[in-house]
Amino acid sequence: MKKITPDPPFTLGKTTTTPFGTCDAGHAPLFAVRNGIAAEDALVHASLLLRGVCDSTSACFQPGSSLEHDGLLWSSLHSAEMAKAWVDAVLDGMQV
Repeated sequence: MKKITPDPPFTLGKTTTTPFGTCDAGHAPLFAVRNGIAAEDALVHASLLLRGVCDSTSACFQPGSSLEHDGLLWSSLHSAEMAKAWVDAVLDGMQV
């Protein structure tokens, strides 16, 4: 017997709400990945954030660089935290 309708395309699913940005200050997280974002879009965003982390941290270690390293490192830390939240939101969404 032949199938009349094809299988739907495979998707990774959608994100779940994932808070981040507590700053260890005893308050609720400042930011969150929103629920229902396509996992593929979330992973693209995480990849772009991680590319920025690589670029900004490597700039801190260039000989003769006159850049403000504290700001670049803080930005890298924040971007890495965002990328982790995106990936966690995708993984949590796949389990739902």
